[in-house]
Amino acid sequence: MSWHEHTFVSNALLDNRLGDPHERPLWVWSPDDASRRYPTVYVLQGMLGAVAKWFNAEPWTESYPEAVERLSPGAVVVLVDAFTSLGGSQFVDSPAIGRYHTYLCDELVPFVDAHYPTIADGALRGVQGKSSGGFGAMLTPLLRPDLFGALATHAGDALFEVCYQRDFAPAARALRVEYDGSYDRFWEDFRSGRPALSKRSDALLLNTYAMAAAYSARDDGTVELPFELDTGELIPEVWQRWLRFDPALLAREPRHAATLRGLQGIWVDCGSSDEYLLDLGATAFVREVEAAGVPPERIHFELFPGTHQGVSWRYPLSLAWLVERLSSTL
Repeated sequence: MSWHEHTFVSNALLDNRLGDPHERPLWVWSPDDASRRYPTVYVLQGMLGAVAKWFNAEPWTESYPEAVERLSPGAVVVLVDAFTSLGGSQFVDSPAIGRYHTYLCDELVPFVDAHYPTIADGALRGVQGKSSGGFGAMLTPLLRPDLFGALATHAGDALFEVCYQRDFAPAARALRVEYDGSYDRFWEDFRSGRPALSKRSDALLLNTYAMAAAYSARDDGTVELPFELDTGELIPEVWQRWLRFDPALLAREPRHAATLRGLQGIWVDCGSSDEYLLDLGATAFVREVEAAGVPPERIHFELFPGTHQGVSWRYPLSLAWLVERLSSTL
């Protein structure tokens, strides 16, 4: 069993508006026995995550690649890079960021199937991730049920009115106080060479803008915010464009009920004291999953003691469960 490193050249990311690289690192773990075929699990990073960070050793903590080696799952495991100069992509196609949904679904999946002993069948592919990666893990199977048959989301972004909307007024105030109400001035300062995330408002302003770039960019690539810069008041027509991506709302739609019932496994967990209130989003998403008629044995839902941080120990748990669920179809 071993990890294999690739540099993947993406046509979907070529000439993206941000000027981010279209050549991306790709790491794949594959069992040594290539005489048989295996399910596949794609692993999506969270906001500010990059593939190399998976391999960073922390005190007293097993890295995720080390955990995969220890578990030696009967599956191919794929670490996907989707970092951008805004901090992340949300794994969606955006005129402002790039075509990261297309990159994942129409480029990486065929590449992995062509080069590794996978079973090229959507029912035998899973996807997992935390935070923004957990959002991608919920959204992608809903949009592409032909490609993914199971998911695991750890504190994934969901129930946008709870996890995102609360940031709009503080973001408007921070922009007024520090940048004369201008995101352009924020970006000039942020990219001036000072230490990244060194100001208290950096994370708030960065995340709010990155989400707007993912969810409500205009066709020409300019970013439209869902709130008034001077007051923080919601702009309903722009906010509705965000809600089109909310997994908790998408799962409620009748057109997705059959998709959810067709998934072999849905793992949802979150720290019960998550700072971004994503435990409430997890609960809302599972409520809709259950209402769609997904059999209980295909659902794992857990709110565990913890916050949004230090939850990497959850990945090996859901990986083992996903592989078991996917393998049950063989």
